Amino acid sequence: MWLSIEAVYIFLGIVVVLGSLWTFADRQNPKRFTSGLFYFLYGVTLLFGSIIPPFYTGVLVLIMVAIVGTGGLKLGSYQEATPEERRQHRDRLKHRLFIPALLIPVLTVIGVTWLKNVKVGNAFLFDPKNVTLVSLGLATFVALLVSMAMTRTTPFMAVKESRRLLESIGWAALLPQMLATLGTIFTTAGVGTAVSNLVGNIIPTHSLFWIVVAYCIGMALFTMIMGNAFAAFPVMTAGIAVPLLIKQFGVDANHVAALGMFSGYCGTLMTPMAANFNIVPAALLDLKDKNHVIRVQVPTALILLAFNIAAMYVVTLMDL
Repeated sequence: MWLSIEAVYIFLGIVVVLGSLWTFADRQNPKRFTSGLFYFLYGVTLLFGSIIPPFYTGVLVLIMVAIVGTGGLKLGSYQEATPEERRQHRDRLKHRLFIPALLIPVLTVIGVTWLKNVKVGNAFLFDPKNVTLVSLGLATFVALLVSMAMTRTTPFMAVKESRRLLESIGWAALLPQMLATLGTIFTTAGVGTAVSNLVGNIIPTHSLFWIVVAYCIGMALFTMIMGNAFAAFPVMTAGIAVPLLIKQFGVDANHVAALGMFSGYCGTLMTPMAANFNIVPAALLDLKDKNHVIRVQVPTALILLAFNIAAMYVVTLMDL
């Protein structure tokens, strides 16, 4: 293949490592050395994650956790544009400001739809196992080039702004990767089997309705704990959906997986553990109440969860 997921991680790693160098040099940050070390190690895991042995990657993660736990991570200082400069740029660019943001989903869909089977010579253009992520990475890179052309800035300015955004997010930037890893560990450790046994002792396993309720609510609750529906999905599906819905009742696995993930997303709306959806926006918008986003989303999440339960029950009845 010509473009792999490794290339995307290497690009991200280069940006993060370069940003960490600015953090080391930020004399107005009283924790510049520990903060810079945190982001430097994060960049190293992105750059060399595929070749560093898992034990040493774990050691790097523990060092990063220690930095955060001892208060060594602080927000740096930045030479941001004044409100007047921002107004002038906004007036000059007007609605063209949205072009880079719109390019990302459009180019991602094009890559996933039309470029996934394209070959150059005997090799695929995109990594067949990670077409979506590679397409997203390439779309983001193209959007970056378009942004630089529109705003007449340099790659260094792009790296400096990336550093500002990453430091605004802080330690929460690592949470999605760590929670996804935790989901894999839970599944390997047999948590799915324990969940299956627990559900069998609580609800009548001959009742399709109660199994559907247990699976959908379980997906939402476990996602609230894990912070990521992708982390909850293997555990809850291995524990409830496969043995009870698919094997026992013969329900279509595609329907179960789709509605199960939707139920998990309901949990995403209601938890601070889903940092990239709830905590990061609150940090970027400088909200005083960091849980305000979650409180606003709770009613919608509960309504959607009830709808998913009803939809899955109706769909599974149609499959029987």
